[in-house]
Amino acid sequence: MRIARHVGGGFILGTSQGGWVSTGALGVRATVLADLIEHLPVLAESAASATPDVHNPHLAAPVGRPGKILAVGLNYLQHIAELGRPRPSTPMIFAKYPSAVTGPTDPIELNPSVTAEVDYEAELAVVIGWPARNVDATHAAEHILGYCVGNDVSARDLQRAEPQISRSKSLDTFCPIGPWITTADEVSDPQSLRITTTVNGVTRQDSTTADLLFGVPELVAHLSRTMTLEPGDVILTGTPSGVGSGMTPPTYLNEGDIVRCEIEKLGRIENRVVSPAANR
Repeated sequence: MRIARHVGGGFILGTSQGGWVSTGALGVRATVLADLIEHLPVLAESAASATPDVHNPHLAAPVGRPGKILAVGLNYLQHIAELGRPRPSTPMIFAKYPSAVTGPTDPIELNPSVTAEVDYEAELAVVIGWPARNVDATHAAEHILGYCVGNDVSARDLQRAEPQISRSKSLDTFCPIGPWITTADEVSDPQSLRITTTVNGVTRQDSTTADLLFGVPELVAHLSRTMTLEPGDVILTGTPSGVGSGMTPPTYLNEGDIVRCEIEKLGRIENRVVSPAANR
């Protein structure tokens, strides 16, 4: 099942005919993802045969404002190699603040007074559906609602200048996510998905989640040992090789660039880089 949000209209579900039906039309008026999750079994059955009532929606981020965005650094083997870094012995975790979330086609703001080195990072995003605390890897899948495409946009100059990297990762609009949540039952193996990024139509990243150092079950288990993962929380699992900072010379995003991140079976997000003034 596909779970999405459209601007000003709440949650919508993908139908078997390929269209969209509002959850309100199915008798559920949820304002946050956690409220929707408890109704999923009934909604999934109803949506399968429902008549679409939402057409050409402008999609918002399907997770809204999650309680936590937990991101993983240096988690693709080829990405570690391109940066010449040692392989981490445990997952490198940092926070990306919820106010950075933006929609799958919304602009990425580049403010030259703050940063001159904005980079893209296509990532598999894991959306938690049911509370997870001290779970082991073999039971991690029981707590996952589904998956979507994320872009861990990063200000590399800020990242180098400060000992903590969360600020460099959390500028407004620096977390495009979407286009929808594909529920876990439709993704048989999250570690066998092709993941790509293009900038202005030129391929920059082209890899597979099979290159992950720490897989999805390991990440859920690792994080749940120190904090409760709650419905709607997002785990960004890391980015593959091909980032702008790994190029020779480093090649960063400029105003007007169009960044497309795509993951097999999950869809794609596409965001134009703009100045803050241009977005007002």
